[in-house]
Amino acid sequence: MTSREAHLVELVHDDGTVAGRTTVAEAHEPPGRLHRAFSVLLVDPSGRVLLQRRAAAKTRFPLRWANSCCGHPAPGESPAEAANKRLGEELGAGPVELTEAGVYVYYAEDPATGRVEFEYDHVLRAEVPADLVLRPDTSEVAELRWVDPLTLETELDADPRAYAPWLGGVVNRLLRPSSPGPDRAGPLSGAPADDASERSGGR
Repeated sequence: MTSREAHLVELVHDDGTVAGRTTVAEAHEPPGRLHRAFSVLLVDPSGRVLLQRRAAAKTRFPLRWANSCCGHPAPGESPAEAANKRLGEELGAGPVELTEAGVYVYYAEDPATGRVEFEYDHVLRAEVPADLVLRPDTSEVAELRWVDPLTLETELDADPRAYAPWLGGVVNRLLRPSSPGPDRAGPLSGAPADDASERSGGR
């Protein structure tokens, strides 16, 4: 088990209240345990968002394009605090001012690794300068690119398997910030997610 797989995450109920704690590895074992997560989108002055292609070593959805940065707060840690740590670790960026665009709950199974994503996901955004310096950790990040979010929505529909199954939902929260309370995507029963539910989950 890698060191990050041994980190603790916060288990939550459907409404986001704390239900306990477990390790990253255990939370992602089938059938999955609902836990708190965050997804960051960095937005440049022209409105483009930064995507990262997940490194081949990732235990969930390797080599798929995803949002700028993802991760899990430690128990009791705020999503924004945890996100700024991961921005530094993965991209060599930050700290940045993060605002929450919404929360959404999703479920997806990785057909390649058998791991499960079942997350109460805080979608965070940050406005960044055009000359933002990035120093990605190649053990975490295979590639980076900037893309218009409306163009990205079209690409997600055309080729969903090129993207992590949570990305569509994250981009949707960015473009259409939600009212308080989680939006849901994919089955919440622990049943396997088929292609349609993975696509609707946006990631």
